[in-house]
Amino acid sequence: MSDGEKQRIETKPGRDTRLNRMLYGFFRQVVSNSLRIYTRGTVEGKENLPGGAFILAPVHRSYIDTPISSWVQLRRMRYLGKNSMWKNELLGKLFTAMGAIPVHRGAIDREALKRCLQVLESGQPLVLFPEGERKDGAKVQPLLDGAAFLAAKAGVPLVPVGIGGSAQAMPRGAKFVYPRRVHVIVGKPFSVETSGRSRATREQLGVATERLYGELQQLYDAAQARVS
Repeated sequence: MSDGEKQRIETKPGRDTRLNRMLYGFFRQVVSNSLRIYTRGTVEGKENLPGGAFILAPVHRSYIDTPISSWVQLRRMRYLGKNSMWKNELLGKLFTAMGAIPVHRGAIDREALKRCLQVLESGQPLVLFPEGERKDGAKVQPLLDGAAFLAAKAGVPLVPVGIGGSAQAMPRGAKFVYPRRVHVIVGKPFSVETSGRSRATREQLGVATERLYGELQQLYDAAQARVS
């Protein structure tokens, strides 16, 4: 077996099996809930979450935004993670079992997109940070159109999410989490207009991404105001 074949097998995204759900639930209970207690985390707008598959699209200011995203519901959420996280075989298997999907940054990763579509088409929710990597500051940075593209292709809604306080709880370069308050606001879902057969034009993707940008900024401002 070649190294390339081995890597593809090791980074294959975990299925939504009972064991994987149990692993996810355990780590959510230990890590995510502990973080919520430590940061006095609060969530509003849970009633906006649709059933079935959807794309949760939060702002991204801290490493802890990933476990924070799991606060919105008990269901197993799926996430993208940089492929370097799979260099350690044991940790890679754990990340896979918990639902993480490896992605190569800096270029279009068609394999990761394919896996994301498989996740959504199987009815599972996917967390996708539309700003890409972590950003800084009070302004939402220009969004990538990947979230809108996947939402259109899979025929699922986008759910914008504002996270306030995570940058203060664990700022860039910090080695540990500070006991700062975090507040999450889940916005209302919306669908990407398409031209039929789940195909959206560049203009339609641009319109959806622009709408997502505007709603993220409003939610981010509101969430930040709650923790200031």
